[in-house]
Amino acid sequence: MKHVPLIKLLTGAALALVLMSSPVIARDSNASKEKKEVLYPNTTRAEPKLDLTSEKDQKAINEGLDAVNAQDKAKAEQVLQPIIDSSKSKYAQALALQGMANLHYNDGDVKGAIDLLKRSIDNGVLPNDTYFQLEYMLAQFYLANEQYQPALDTIAKWRAEGKKETAESYALEGNANYRLEKYPAAIAAIKKAQSMSDKPNDSWNQILMASYAESGQTDQAAQLAQQQLAANPNDTNTLNNAVAVLMQAQKYPEAIQLMEKSKAAGGFKTEKDYVNLAKLYLVTGQESSDPKPNALKAVATLEDGVAKGAVPPSYDNYKLLGDAAYVADSPAKAIDAYRKAMPLGKDGEAAIRAGQLLLSESKFTEAKSMIQQGIDKGVQHKGTAYMLLAEAERGLKNKPGAIAAMQKAAQEPESADKAKAWLKQAGASK
Repeated sequence: MKHVPLIKLLTGAALALVLMSSPVIARDSNASKEKKEVLYPNTTRAEPKLDLTSEKDQKAINEGLDAVNAQDKAKAEQVLQPIIDSSKSKYAQALALQGMANLHYNDGDVKGAIDLLKRSIDNGVLPNDTYFQLEYMLAQFYLANEQYQPALDTIAKWRAEGKKETAESYALEGNANYRLEKYPAAIAAIKKAQSMSDKPNDSWNQILMASYAESGQTDQAAQLAQQQLAANPNDTNTLNNAVAVLMQAQKYPEAIQLMEKSKAAGGFKTEKDYVNLAKLYLVTGQESSDPKPNALKAVATLEDGVAKGAVPPSYDNYKLLGDAAYVADSPAKAIDAYRKAMPLGKDGEAAIRAGQLLLSESKFTEAKSMIQQGIDKGVQHKGTAYMLLAEAERGLKNKPGAIAAMQKAAQEPESADKAKAWLKQAGASK
């Protein structure tokens, strides 16, 4: 079965990890006398005794972490680094390390943030709530740094020690497993996340849909894709993902139906929209007994995109238009498109196709010129191209030219047998 891939399933942006915009900043527990809810009441970790007794350190810590929250990097570093280097309080050092980790993360230095955050956690003196919040953050940092197995190991440790489960933690687990191509595990984790949330994040569905598709469960992926599009009918990325999944499941009519509905509603805005629908029409046409009707739709779609300025002139677009017009039995339109593609391409394939059509119309002089240009520029099937050139020479009553072209065809494995037979019949074999 012929298959023309349209779009890569799920862009990186669609599956990107959304980290908390403002990572938790632990503050000295002595700074507030208000009783706070215990976040990890069932943990077996013993609550460590705090060793922060210096008012100077306490004031400096709060000042430094306030600077981190205010994104005042210079002041934060000026206040926090001395605490890390020389404070006698391990708790003060741990909080300062956390603040510095956030600075590095905000600067895009995720690796540096991981190193600092690990030092803060490993210090061993953080209160339980802060300790587990930072451990969860560490799993997020690992995922952001594409360290997927450490992310999984950290989230497992967080659950085991903190005795806590959340929908978000299972979503993180599903994301990491998807990146490691552990699709069944990713599916199980995302389903668990969804079961624990009244408002599952849309990105969780993206991971689930991709995991279904990559693991061969195309029917489930297609069903989920259509459900997601129904919930987000005007979202272009959702549409493209749904179409990609339906294509992978070889549900071409359903994919076309989605795109036609979007186009009718004015949802087509980009080159990709028009090109993908045109390719879908060609794919379904190739699978039918009469490809012409869908090929005509492909031509009309591309021409509409060109007229609206959405489909720019390019080799790929002109060649696609030429291919669609060729299948639609519109040779003049196909030749015109191939001519426009020729100067934009790195090879001569469009010229060969134009030459082949010109041969069918007995325009031998133009065909010869086109085919020769294609050969000179480079084609994949050189033997076939030389045989077409020989046919053009024959049409021009140029037997020596035809023999010369056929001798070239005889040197190519793909056309050697036919070319040699022709040369023998023409009395030109050596």
